[in-house]
Amino acid sequence: MKVTLERAALLKSLGHVHRVVERRNTIPILSNVLLQAAGRSLLLKATDLDLEITETVAADVGQAGATTLPAHTLYDIVRKLPDGAQVSLEQSGEGGQLLLRSGRSRFTLQSLPETDFPDLNAGDLSHKFVLPAGDLKKLIEKTQFAISTEETRYYLNGIFMHTTDSGGHTMLRAVATDGHRLARVEMPAPQGSPGMPGVIIPRKAVTEVQKLIEDSESEIGIEMSTTKARFTFGNVVLTSKLIDGTFPDYARVIPTNNDKRLTVERGSFAQAVDRVSTISSERGRAVKLAITDGKLTLSVTNPDSGSAVEELEVDYDAPAIDIGFNARYLLDITSQLDSDTALFKLADPGSPTVIQDRDGASALYVLMPMRV
Repeated sequence: MKVTLERAALLKSLGHVHRVVERRNTIPILSNVLLQAAGRSLLLKATDLDLEITETVAADVGQAGATTLPAHTLYDIVRKLPDGAQVSLEQSGEGGQLLLRSGRSRFTLQSLPETDFPDLNAGDLSHKFVLPAGDLKKLIEKTQFAISTEETRYYLNGIFMHTTDSGGHTMLRAVATDGHRLARVEMPAPQGSPGMPGVIIPRKAVTEVQKLIEDSESEIGIEMSTTKARFTFGNVVLTSKLIDGTFPDYARVIPTNNDKRLTVERGSFAQAVDRVSTISSERGRAVKLAITDGKLTLSVTNPDSGSAVEELEVDYDAPAIDIGFNARYLLDITSQLDSDTALFKLADPGSPTVIQDRDGASALYVLMPMRV
């Protein structure tokens, strides 16, 4: 194999693929990135057996061939080469070594045969559709924070994506919950998605998709089956296994009869929560909301460090209510809202509260109260 390409193009591709490679591997080949030179391009591939990413870059191929190299080492070398440099990769014979040349730099790297490299066979992907980068970004960003990190409840360790009928329209919906809070966002279902299986996209895949969206302005191809999902960003293709589990019936925890409506200026509310929570114990982080006609009093009491109180003018004309929430969760949710106001729909101090921009907004959040 002999191939030459721009350092910038190689670095960008390695930046995408090397993130999938775990730093510690008991299987040596999984520490490597596969390089395949053919025609006028170089294909790079990395996998952790649950997630696979491939990218194709333009290259001057002197001799077609394939090999695998340590992913993080190769990335670090290319990263430290000067801007504008050309990188040459050359492997001759079966010696198990590859020569990397750039300017006056020479690196001899240990390689492993490409025949050992695993292939994450996606099989037949039954549903195919396209989403603008901005829409996929919205589905992920507005739900990702609520993904559970509790490994025992593995079926909550991702974003549940499915299509559903809502008010006579087919919607594509993304949901995440950790049992304390729930995030749900929806948009009109794109052509090809209705009837798709409900899938749970794992946290690591969600994180990688989010990073790839940052580099993409165009539409993103999405393919789904009951076990795999594939996302295509131009020359970059990410394939992931799905979480094999049943996502809970989240509709049951979304209250529909919360009749107490509190409307508050979002920025002022978030700043006030942030200020008073300075006093709270790191473990509890509970902030109390005392809501009366036109007034909201936020308070935190910590036996070790004191207390804090702040008042806000709000729009509220229902019976007075005192309710407590985790301050961090309140801030996470308010940071996801798009408008200048936040609408809280409350029932009683022990029942979940719904938070939205406004009635009928595409994103909806449910937050469980805390005892205060």
